Amino acid sequence: MILLGTCCLSTIPSTTPAYPSLPLGSYFDLHKPLLYSKPSKFTSLVINGHRRICDLFDLHQEHVPYEVAWSWQKEIVRDKRAQIEKEGDCNDTLIVLQHPPVYTLGTASTMENLKFDMKNAPFNIYRTERGGEVTYHGPGQLVMYPIINLRTHKMDLHWYLRTLEEVVIRVLSSTFSIQASTVEGLTGVWVGNEKLAAVGIRVSSWITYHGLALNVTTDLSPFKWIIPCGIRDRQVGSIKELVREGVGRGRADLHHLNDASLIHITHESLLEEFSQAFQLEYSYKSISSSMLYERK
Repeated sequence: MILLGTCCLSTIPSTTPAYPSLPLGSYFDLHKPLLYSKPSKFTSLVINGHRRICDLFDLHQEHVPYEVAWSWQKEIVRDKRAQIEKEGDCNDTLIVLQHPPVYTLGTASTMENLKFDMKNAPFNIYRTERGGEVTYHGPGQLVMYPIINLRTHKMDLHWYLRTLEEVVIRVLSSTFSIQASTVEGLTGVWVGNEKLAAVGIRVSSWITYHGLALNVTTDLSPFKWIIPCGIRDRQVGSIKELVREGVGRGRADLHHLNDASLIHITHESLLEEFSQAFQLEYSYKSISSSMLYERK
């Protein structure tokens, strides 16, 4: 389906079901619908004598439909705004997951960047309120949705975007010895001419949502059906391709890792670098699949 905002305008054929079954991994316990926490294994910095807490929903092994995660984020933002109005502050939240194949359009998106007939789109398409142009989400791509109160960090959207990019740059350097960078005038993280991570955010009353997507083992062929982020003269890449090509001088065993292992070590590094960059301590949370689907 094509969604503009939250209204369905028309239905188009898709190779992906609208709501594919969600694997019930260790993070989806139907017998424990209440949230719980456990100590974080990541160290955090101390701010004014105390550590700021970030509620972490670590679903990095799950393929959560885009529309479900999107609705969930907006509900969390509403809850945080109400809590801040009542109590003056709230915990930050981080959601980490993967999506089934989907195209999303940002506020700057134009139809000229789609290379297919809208009546016969290969995957579902959603127009969202995030910034940026069209992009693709799919299995093998780690997506981070930080929902944080910038009032307690820094009320500067450029600083926030640059910090998200820096998290990915540090991951690529520390874990894979891949030297990445930003490109002046563009968002995201690049290795040479290839974009590995896309960044698109929305901020409501200084509370962030949407976030970043990092191609780890992603099938890059769906990007050929769009002009990713509206940039015509650059390509899209993945960690898997760069490791296989011998880019960087990381651990020798990286070349022999399977896709699941590459996802795992990238996910661990993302959590570590995000924790350090935003000076947060994680409080692990769980949510049942039934509760999650109620948010669609």
